[in-house]
Amino acid sequence: MRNSKGLLVVLSGPSGSGKGTVLKELLARNDNLFLSVSATTRSPREGEVNGKHYYFLSKDEFEDKIRNDGMLEYASYCGNYYGTPKETVAEMMNAGKDVILEIEVQGAMQIKEKCPDAVFIFIMPPSMNELKHRLSDRRTEDAETIAKRMKAAVDEIRMSYRYDYIVINDVVSKAADTLDEIIRVQKSSTLHMKEFIDEVLEDE
Repeated sequence: MRNSKGLLVVLSGPSGSGKGTVLKELLARNDNLFLSVSATTRSPREGEVNGKHYYFLSKDEFEDKIRNDGMLEYASYCGNYYGTPKETVAEMMNAGKDVILEIEVQGAMQIKEKCPDAVFIFIMPPSMNELKHRLSDRRTEDAETIAKRMKAAVDEIRMSYRYDYIVINDVVSKAADTLDEIIRVQKSSTLHMKEFIDEVLEDE
């Protein structure tokens, strides 16, 4: 027998690092990955589907999950809760799927305390100048907003020391290659294979 339980992969990176684009490339090539869906108490926007974009919960439902330890991590933002439901993540991992959480650094640090065996990966821009270019090229935000995002990026990158791996997103396909390799190698780590080792020893 071998350890069939999936990995928990936590992916973070500043706005403009391209983590969403890299993740989309990775999901397209690895069918054993499951992208976790967050829960929120905000109202659905036009076109959003419950269970696909978010799990839309009432405030009472969300707070009930908090009280019953049903959230891996959560935060309150602009009067609404956002978080990662624990149940679905556990179900998919037990089914052998490698679960990816694409979350910001504060949520990642909450998970680091609860799930020390998770794999923490930070998507890094090649440089701060390149990050600024990417944010500007979107042409969706004014200079003041971009400046705020750049300041936030500095704070987030400082937290990257607490992650297990840094993936530089210079070329999307290469960054996706690196992510895929990290996940593959991590599945053979002693920490992940502990249950398998115990099973082998029991058969002695």
